[in-house]
Amino acid sequence: MSLTEIIARRIAAEGPMPLSEYMALCLGHPRHGYYMTRDPLGARGDFTTAPEISQMFGEVIGLALAQAWLDRGSPDPFCLAELGPGRGTLMADILRATARVPGFHDAMRLVLVETSPQLRAAQARTLAGRRADWADSPDGLPDLPLFLVANEFFDALPIRQYHRTAEGWRERVIALDQGRLVAALSPPVPLGIDAPPGTVLETSPPGEAIAEALGARLVRHGGLALIIDYGEWEGTGDTFQAVSGHGFADPLERPGEADLTAHVQFGALAMAAADGAAAAGGRVAAGFREQGAWLAALGIGQRAAALARARPDAADAIADALERLTHPDQMGTLFKVLALTRAGDPAPPGLAEAAP
Repeated sequence: MSLTEIIARRIAAEGPMPLSEYMALCLGHPRHGYYMTRDPLGARGDFTTAPEISQMFGEVIGLALAQAWLDRGSPDPFCLAELGPGRGTLMADILRATARVPGFHDAMRLVLVETSPQLRAAQARTLAGRRADWADSPDGLPDLPLFLVANEFFDALPIRQYHRTAEGWRERVIALDQGRLVAALSPPVPLGIDAPPGTVLETSPPGEAIAEALGARLVRHGGLALIIDYGEWEGTGDTFQAVSGHGFADPLERPGEADLTAHVQFGALAMAAADGAAAAGGRVAAGFREQGAWLAALGIGQRAAALARARPDAADAIADALERLTHPDQMGTLFKVLALTRAGDPAPPGLAEAAP
């Protein structure tokens, strides 16, 4: 039975399903889910992430994490973790860049949070020779000082979407129309938020739950969490989309065969982290900056120049990659970084002067 049939039967039996449930099935169904059945990255996949564009991205992030570790007294042991590691490219670049930081590799316990069997296998190949553990969720991270990166992870977590109509707030749901999956709106729901008709609000309960847990971990154990994704601090509008073959697709046409994403609301993640920290008896500090400015502050321009000197035959490709990662017309302003750390700890590298 195809995923389309599974979803249609569930709707026929139980009624229209929230968009969040539809996303969860499309991306994570154990047999037909998008991330469970394929490697979505690269030219042969559906999209390309920053680590696949250039090694520079992971190298400067790795050195930033190592500097944060040094600034916090070089805790031993500590957990180096990545949420949604893709093929393992980012972590491989982080490990290569930090190999000469005295004590860093000896003290670290490497944990990759990944649910996809195919991507776990790819990560194991990329990181061959490295000692690593895998976890199904952030709950599986060890109780140690945590230095974590999540690049294009939160955008793929299920969202709930609410539309302000003349009748009040109504949730976007997936329904059936003559056997076809269609978008519809629920009866009015009480949100308690005032906004003009036509406003669209999106929330990510799973993302906020993870951020809340990170806030608590940082208070208890210290460290730094770097969340890198596309989105805004706060905003409204319909950002739900499907990507297939490096282009946009109809998100209802081929369930399980396209990537489904939405823009990240970084302010909501920061607030959730603050809630988790408060529950643990402390506070977190949040830094927020556009990706291009942050990478520049970390020295990606100098790294690009050094690579070009070492590989003059690749100088044009290196310059193109730098532009793609940092230019305002490309990934430089669309992508942002949210850094979470325990209040009172040193400011994260590249974010000392940035505040939400």
